[in-house]
Amino acid sequence: MSVIAKPKIKSENFSESEPRPMAETDIHRDQIYYLIESLKIYFDHLDDVYVSGNNLVYYEQDSERKVFSPDVMIGFDVQNKTRHTYKLWEEKVFPQVIFEVSSRLTWSEDLNRKWLLYQQFGVKEYYVFDPEYDYLPEPLVAYRLINGELRHVSVKNDRIFSDELGLEIVNTGEGLRLFNPATQESLGTLSEERHARLEERNARMAAEAELARVREELKRLKKG
Repeated sequence: MSVIAKPKIKSENFSESEPRPMAETDIHRDQIYYLIESLKIYFDHLDDVYVSGNNLVYYEQDSERKVFSPDVMIGFDVQNKTRHTYKLWEEKVFPQVIFEVSSRLTWSEDLNRKWLLYQQFGVKEYYVFDPEYDYLPEPLVAYRLINGELRHVSVKNDRIFSDELGLEIVNTGEGLRLFNPATQESLGTLSEERHARLEERNARMAAEAELARVREELKRLKKG
């Protein structure tokens, strides 16, 4: 979407936080954290993919009220760098993939006002997930941009492939996981990746120690 800059409000007037922050449960926060961290690791080698969430996105330069805060957003052809806020007239690109982790207070807005806003700006894929399996008609609701409309698409067997991300989005029954068909593995967070590497290191060291023990035992037997 073409954005025409109208320098009426100075950049510093745009707040970096919402006036009334919405509290999150551990379940919601952990789900959002997983999606952001795992996607950051997955796209870390690319300089033009921006992964973020829970930050303010301003979409009209002459109004600081024209703002929303997605739980998770992915922007392609967007510089991968740290930002205080995301200003559409500066970036020139609206995020192409958005996740909202719904709650009792937000599910209606996610399926109505935000859905309409994301359709207006041409979001290619929109996912709404209910981590408590309580509020939505389906735990994972998926939309695709088809002929300019953000249309509902079926999630089959609790999973759906994202053309934009190149990953499968899987509802495990305990939360969302991102699955990489190329490696046949689920993406992990930074802490999960570190834990996996530590386990691999410990296993390798144990194998090397066992090999050294066997060699010493063979030497002893030969001498005997």
